[in-house]
Amino acid sequence: MTEYKLNATKREGSGKNRVDKLRAAGQIPAVIYQKGEENALIQVKDLEFAHVYNKAGSSSLVDVTVDGEVKTVLIKEVQRHPYRNEVLHIDFQGVRMDEVVRLMVPVVLLHRDEIRVQPSILLQMIDEIEIECLPGDIPAQAEVDVENMQIGDVLTVADLDVAKNDKVQVLIDENEPVASLSEPQEESIEEEEETTEAADVPVVGEEDKEAEEE
Repeated sequence: MTEYKLNATKREGSGKNRVDKLRAAGQIPAVIYQKGEENALIQVKDLEFAHVYNKAGSSSLVDVTVDGEVKTVLIKEVQRHPYRNEVLHIDFQGVRMDEVVRLMVPVVLLHRDEIRVQPSILLQMIDEIEIECLPGDIPAQAEVDVENMQIGDVLTVADLDVAKNDKVQVLIDENEPVASLSEPQEESIEEEEETTEAADVPVVGEEDKEAEEE
């Protein structure tokens, strides 16, 4: 059993009219696909899904109960309307606890608002990484503490906690940069002088116009 629960019901057909009626009734069409099994067409309540998705994201296991049968899944893909705050369709990936899964997990820089070296600019290069592991070993996120970074420091994938976890295989080069810390770049005096000089250059015809007005 997992921490997150979601209720669903089977749905018949996938035509546009039928799907539009579901959405109008506050339901989201979805599918559960799993290796070796037939895809299961389901529907879930939009508000209930939003509540679960906000907490579970795409890197946590969710128990979906479909007409009394519980399936453990990952939220694989969420299709959204291009300009309305509306979920159009959901893809769930069914998992078996004894089979390795591949997924993306978010990269989180811990204590980013508490960096000791100030002033400084923290740049994050990677927002998520791909990993493989058993479902029971899925981390909620890949973390690294940036509080004690110094100017010029660059943290790589090898510095993330998941890279040190023997139960998780990271599917990205460990030398890939994740975050860097640098000094703020001040505008050069020359640039300021050029801007001032440009502002002082008279506009062609401006002097003649002023003379005529006098």
